[in-house]
Amino acid sequence: MNSDGAPNTPGASDKGSQETKPKRVRTGCLTCRERHLKCDEGRPSCNNCIKSNRVCKTGVKLNFIDTNIKQPPVVMTPALYGEVFFQDESRDIASEYKGGLEKYALSNREHAQDYQSRDMVSQNGYSWSAPNDSMGPPTHAAAPQPLPPMQSMLPAYGIQEQANVHHAGYDRQQPREPSHQHSHSHSHSHSHSHSHSESTYSGSNPHGEPAEEVSRSKEYLDSQEEVLFMQVFVEEVGLWMDSMDQTKHFSRLLPFHSLKEPMLLNAFLACGARHLALVNPKYSEEKALHYYDMATQHLLAALQNPERDTVICATTAVILNVYEIMCERALQRMNHIAGARALIKECQWNATTKGIGGACFWLNVGMEILSCLHFNWQVAWDPDDWGLDMNMSRETENNREELWTYRIVYIVAKVCNFRASIPEPSGLNQTDKRHRMERRIEEWDHLKALADQWNQCIPRTMHPMAYLYPGQTISGSMFPEVWLIKRTSIVARLFYHTCMCLLAQTHPARPPTDQAMAGMLQSHSRFICGISAHVKDRGVASVALRSLAIAAESLTDRREQEEVLQIFDKIRQETGWRVGFLNTELKEKWGWPKEDENPIPLSAAVNQNLSMNYQQQTVQAPTALPPAPQQAPARARPPQGIVNPMYAGADFHLPQHPYQQHYVAPNPGFQVSNALNGQNGQNGYDPNAHPGHQSHHQAPHGNYY
Repeated sequence: MNSDGAPNTPGASDKGSQETKPKRVRTGCLTCRERHLKCDEGRPSCNNCIKSNRVCKTGVKLNFIDTNIKQPPVVMTPALYGEVFFQDESRDIASEYKGGLEKYALSNREHAQDYQSRDMVSQNGYSWSAPNDSMGPPTHAAAPQPLPPMQSMLPAYGIQEQANVHHAGYDRQQPREPSHQHSHSHSHSHSHSHSHSESTYSGSNPHGEPAEEVSRSKEYLDSQEEVLFMQVFVEEVGLWMDSMDQTKHFSRLLPFHSLKEPMLLNAFLACGARHLALVNPKYSEEKALHYYDMATQHLLAALQNPERDTVICATTAVILNVYEIMCERALQRMNHIAGARALIKECQWNATTKGIGGACFWLNVGMEILSCLHFNWQVAWDPDDWGLDMNMSRETENNREELWTYRIVYIVAKVCNFRASIPEPSGLNQTDKRHRMERRIEEWDHLKALADQWNQCIPRTMHPMAYLYPGQTISGSMFPEVWLIKRTSIVARLFYHTCMCLLAQTHPARPPTDQAMAGMLQSHSRFICGISAHVKDRGVASVALRSLAIAAESLTDRREQEEVLQIFDKIRQETGWRVGFLNTELKEKWGWPKEDENPIPLSAAVNQNLSMNYQQQTVQAPTALPPAPQQAPARARPPQGIVNPMYAGADFHLPQHPYQQHYVAPNPGFQVSNALNGQNGQNGYDPNAHPGHQSHHQAPHGNYY
């Protein structure tokens, strides 16, 4: 009987087989499959093989394509160490599935090999002595020569030896027990407040396994996670950190030194993990917080040792400050900003310093200038105290673009101070106002002459290689295509055109609507937009963002404004930086209507915005100035026109200095003597190039640098 109650007669069965197609089977014998017959899956032999007196073959059939070639299509290049190593990750992949790891458990022989190899590593460091048929990393004997000490990249004055840093009661490679609560009491004003993540790091990865603590020196990175984060740092974050450094310390040299410095390595991994979390939502920021926390603990522990390596401490603080800048609401999370500058000051690094000291100094100063451009602040460290040679004459030598980039950074810093000092002090009489106006006009003329002289004297490689008008570009952009080859040249030109835009907006006696000022502003603004619209180097994104925001304020054409917003969106997709607030600010300055509001004419809105700086410094009575329209700001902004407040206590000689309760002054007797100046002089260091103990501190960018 079938399920419907009908008898199972042969006729009914034949009829049913004619109406329905036989169901394919996947586990039949190979013999039936070759004969294209339906197998009944009988064991040990199916009925078809028994009837035809054939061998019933079972198993999995693999099809191979036989291709005869005379010469291999690809020539394999020899490996770096003359061998090719294979890594079996099948168990790692299987462990991601429920019950997968148990199904592919290690055999007894593999367990023994794994234990033996781990024992070899623990006893002999990284001198692997595995069997001949085993695959593994290159042996220590095959490794290249060790790197020179970090001091070879540093000036000898104001640093300490790194060779004999083993002292009683202190071990630099053993941090205190991690708390992962982000409550390091640097000072009363340096408490961690990572608002972008309510949960603290719980010490677990996506697979539920605790993350390995980076607290030992390495010969090479041996963790897949560490390799990924370091690659992201080198290829993305270090790219723009080295934008003004010819030697590329952060992306080419320091990663190797970080293998011996857990503090430095954790800082690099934190930045790489943070960038990855910004651009890829699949990655959590918990890993970045973990490495940041570990690097901070290493740094705080080192600051309590008077015989510490001040070079490593200062470099780590600068990198941790970069991590904080990459976070949302960066102004609320500047735990290392004042500390980074105070440590730079302790090392006595300035514009004349070569090597890693110079790289940290210019990165620190460059980031402060970008923040001052955004918040309209004065630079905390007077550019005249940098010690930079500003005797400019027409360049005749090659490969000196970085020096000219430093000079335009100096000029931009001076213009920042000039713009931030526009508000007129109260209580001045008419005579004082007239004298102040004369002094400011004279200062404006001096800054304009400096910028013009810079543009005339720079080498040819810092001028555009090509210039295409908007109608000639393949991209169909509304802006000209300005092609500059070297990264530092792109950064320098962006700073130069930004400087000219600010000068056009801040002339003491001529408003931005003046024909000469308006022409100057429009010309340089379109240069900035043209460079930003066509540049393919992500290493200049930080400077391009701030320059583009300043240049875009003067645009009146709706199509140009929309293209600027598209450029911001492209940078956001490539870097992950939060730049949405720039769109909002620009739309307000352009007079774009909000919902249920009447639009403001574009030209009137832009001219009103550009005239505000001029109106603030005119000698007219305050009653003659129309009040600015009261608009609710999209977000709270610090006061303008002040000295950068983030560096108020950036000096270890002040009572409220950074890293309260952790900082111990270094031992002067442990510093390298001046006798080592000759050794470092081979790297371009001038022992007489340190004029004194200067103050220079890294500033907060907005949450987009």
